[in-house]
Amino acid sequence: MQVHDWKRITEEHASAVWQTAYRLLHNQADAADCLQETFLAAFELAQRQRVRNIRGLLLRLATTRAIDRLRQRTRRARQESECEDWQQLASAEPGPDSEAQSCELAARLRAAIGQLPAQEAKVFCLRHFNELSYRQIAKELQITTGAAGVLLHRAKTKLRELLAPVEEETRLPYGT
Repeated sequence: MQVHDWKRITEEHASAVWQTAYRLLHNQADAADCLQETFLAAFELAQRQRVRNIRGLLLRLATTRAIDRLRQRTRRARQESECEDWQQLASAEPGPDSEAQSCELAARLRAAIGQLPAQEAKVFCLRHFNELSYRQIAKELQITTGAAGVLLHRAKTKLRELLAPVEEETRLPYGT
Protein backbone atom coordinates (compact mmCIF):
# COMPACT_ATOMS: atom_id res chain seq x y z
CA MET A 1 0.00 0.00 0.00
CA GLN A 2 1.15 3.51 -0.80
CA VAL A 3 1.54 6.35 1.71
CA HIS A 4 -1.39 8.23 0.14
CA ASP A 5 -3.52 5.10 0.69
CA TRP A 6 -2.73 5.29 4.41
CA LYS A 7 -3.89 8.87 4.58
CA ARG A 8 -7.26 7.79 3.14
CA ILE A 9 -7.38 4.70 5.37
CA THR A 10 -6.67 6.81 8.45
CA GLU A 11 -9.36 9.31 7.54
CA GLU A 12 -11.92 6.56 6.91
CA HIS A 13 -11.25 4.38 9.95
CA ALA A 14 -9.78 6.58 12.68
CA SER A 15 -13.17 7.24 14.26
CA ALA A 16 -14.12 3.55 14.49
CA VAL A 17 -10.69 2.62 15.86
CA TRP A 18 -10.81 5.37 18.49
CA GLN A 19 -14.36 4.41 19.53
CA THR A 20 -13.33 0.78 19.90
CA ALA A 21 -10.42 1.70 22.15
CA TYR A 22 -12.42 4.25 24.12
CA ARG A 23 -15.30 1.82 24.78
CA LEU A 24 -12.84 -0.48 26.48
CA LEU A 25 -10.59 2.03 28.18
CA HIS A 26 -12.94 4.91 28.93
CA ASN A 27 -9.94 7.22 28.88
CA GLN A 28 -9.26 9.64 26.03
CA ALA A 29 -5.48 9.67 26.37
CA ASP A 30 -5.24 5.87 26.45
CA ALA A 31 -7.66 5.60 23.50
CA ALA A 32 -5.55 8.09 21.52
CA ASP A 33 -2.40 6.08 22.29
CA CYS A 34 -4.16 2.89 21.16
CA LEU A 35 -5.25 4.65 17.96
CA GLN A 36 -1.65 5.53 17.11
CA GLU A 37 -0.33 2.10 18.06
CA THR A 38 -3.06 0.45 15.99
CA PHE A 39 -2.32 2.38 12.81
CA LEU A 40 1.43 1.91 13.25
CA ALA A 41 1.01 -1.86 13.71
CA ALA A 42 -1.35 -2.08 10.72
CA PHE A 43 1.08 -0.09 8.56
CA GLU A 44 3.97 -2.37 9.53
CA LEU A 45 1.87 -5.47 8.90
CA ALA A 46 0.75 -4.15 5.50
CA GLN A 47 4.41 -3.71 4.53
CA ARG A 48 5.01 -7.43 5.13
CA GLN A 49 1.83 -9.01 3.77
CA ARG A 50 -1.35 -8.32 1.86
CA VAL A 51 -4.29 -7.10 3.97
CA ARG A 52 -7.72 -8.08 2.68
CA ASN A 53 -9.94 -6.39 5.28
CA ILE A 54 -8.26 -3.26 6.61
CA ARG A 55 -11.22 -2.23 8.80
CA GLY A 56 -11.37 -5.65 10.46
CA LEU A 57 -7.62 -5.63 11.00
CA LEU A 58 -7.71 -2.16 12.53
CA LEU A 59 -10.58 -3.04 14.90
CA ARG A 60 -8.88 -6.25 15.94
CA LEU A 61 -5.59 -4.47 16.60
CA ALA A 62 -7.36 -1.70 18.53
CA THR A 63 -9.16 -4.26 20.67
CA THR A 64 -5.91 -6.10 21.37
CA ARG A 65 -4.06 -2.90 22.26
CA ALA A 66 -6.90 -1.75 24.55
CA ILE A 67 -7.05 -5.12 26.31
CA ASP A 68 -3.29 -4.93 26.87
CA ARG A 69 -3.72 -1.52 28.51
CA LEU A 70 -6.53 -2.87 30.69
CA ARG A 71 -4.22 -5.64 31.86
CA GLN A 72 -1.54 -3.09 32.67
CA ARG A 73 -4.05 -1.07 34.68
CA THR A 74 -5.18 -4.18 36.57
CA ARG A 75 -1.61 -5.12 37.45
CA ARG A 76 -0.82 -1.57 38.53
CA ALA A 77 -3.98 -1.27 40.63
CA ARG A 78 -3.31 -4.65 42.26
CA GLN A 79 0.21 -3.59 43.19
CA GLU A 80 -0.99 -0.27 44.60
CA SER A 81 -3.80 -1.76 46.67
CA GLU A 82 -2.18 -4.91 48.04
CA CYS A 83 -1.89 -3.40 51.51
CA GLU A 84 -5.30 -1.74 51.70
CA ASP A 85 -8.42 -3.35 53.12
CA TRP A 86 -11.26 -2.18 50.89
CA GLN A 87 -13.91 -3.46 53.30
CA GLN A 88 -12.91 -0.77 55.81
CA LEU A 89 -13.22 1.94 53.17
CA ALA A 90 -16.82 1.06 52.27
CA SER A 91 -19.24 3.81 53.15
CA ALA A 92 -22.36 3.26 55.26
CA GLU A 93 -24.05 5.99 53.18
CA PRO A 94 -26.56 5.04 50.50
CA GLY A 95 -25.01 4.31 47.10
CA PRO A 96 -24.44 6.99 44.44
CA ASP A 97 -27.01 7.79 41.76
CA SER A 98 -27.52 5.46 38.85
CA GLU A 99 -25.12 7.30 36.52
CA ALA A 100 -22.26 6.89 38.98
CA GLN A 101 -23.18 3.22 39.43
CA SER A 102 -23.13 2.75 35.68
CA CYS A 103 -19.68 4.35 35.46
CA GLU A 104 -18.42 2.12 38.25
CA LEU A 105 -19.83 -0.99 36.62
CA ALA A 106 -18.27 0.02 33.31
CA ALA A 107 -14.90 0.45 35.02
CA ARG A 108 -15.27 -2.94 36.71
CA LEU A 109 -16.21 -4.53 33.39
CA ARG A 110 -13.12 -3.05 31.72
CA ALA A 111 -10.94 -4.37 34.55
CA ALA A 112 -12.61 -7.80 34.34
CA ILE A 113 -12.09 -7.95 30.57
CA GLY A 114 -8.42 -7.29 31.24
CA GLN A 115 -8.32 -10.44 33.36
CA LEU A 116 -9.72 -12.69 30.61
CA PRO A 117 -7.46 -14.79 28.38
CA ALA A 118 -6.60 -12.76 25.28
CA GLN A 119 -8.67 -14.74 22.77
CA GLU A 120 -11.78 -14.71 25.00
CA ALA A 121 -11.42 -10.98 25.58
CA LYS A 122 -11.10 -10.34 21.85
CA VAL A 123 -14.19 -12.39 21.04
CA PHE A 124 -16.22 -10.68 23.78
CA CYS A 125 -15.19 -7.20 22.65
CA LEU A 126 -15.73 -7.88 18.96
CA ARG A 127 -19.20 -9.28 19.70
CA HIS A 128 -20.48 -6.81 22.26
CA PHE A 129 -18.59 -3.60 21.55
CA ASN A 130 -18.18 -3.85 17.78
CA GLU A 131 -21.38 -5.85 17.28
CA LEU A 132 -19.78 -8.35 14.92
CA SER A 133 -21.57 -11.60 14.15
CA TYR A 134 -20.10 -14.95 15.12
CA ARG A 135 -19.16 -15.50 11.47
CA GLN A 136 -17.38 -12.12 11.28
CA ILE A 137 -15.54 -12.82 14.53
CA ALA A 138 -14.47 -16.22 13.29
CA LYS A 139 -13.18 -14.69 10.07
CA GLU A 140 -11.30 -11.93 11.89
CA LEU A 141 -9.63 -14.25 14.39
CA GLN A 142 -9.18 -17.09 11.88
CA ILE A 143 -11.15 -19.57 13.99
CA THR A 144 -14.33 -21.53 13.38
CA THR A 145 -17.75 -20.07 14.09
CA GLY A 146 -18.24 -22.73 16.75
CA ALA A 147 -14.98 -21.79 18.43
CA ALA A 148 -16.10 -18.16 18.48
CA GLY A 149 -19.29 -19.22 20.26
CA VAL A 150 -17.40 -21.33 22.79
CA LEU A 151 -14.92 -18.53 23.51
CA LEU A 152 -17.75 -16.04 23.92
CA HIS A 153 -19.56 -18.37 26.33
CA ARG A 154 -16.38 -18.85 28.38
CA ALA A 155 -15.76 -15.10 28.46
CA LYS A 156 -19.30 -14.39 29.67
CA THR A 157 -19.07 -17.09 32.33
CA LYS A 158 -15.78 -15.72 33.65
CA LEU A 159 -17.08 -12.14 33.57
CA ARG A 160 -20.14 -13.19 35.59
CA GLU A 161 -17.82 -14.74 38.17
CA LEU A 162 -15.55 -11.70 38.26
CA LEU A 163 -18.44 -9.26 38.55
CA ALA A 164 -20.63 -11.36 40.87
CA PRO A 165 -19.20 -10.43 44.30
CA VAL A 166 -20.26 -6.79 44.17
CA GLU A 167 -23.62 -7.64 42.61
CA GLU A 168 -24.40 -9.94 45.54
CA GLU A 169 -23.48 -7.24 48.07
CA THR A 170 -25.76 -4.67 46.47
CA ARG A 171 -28.84 -6.90 46.10
CA LEU A 172 -31.62 -6.32 48.58
CA PRO A 173 -33.00 -9.37 50.38
CA TYR A 174 -36.44 -10.57 49.35
CA GLY A 175 -39.33 -8.83 51.08
CA THR A 176 -37.48 -5.58 51.70
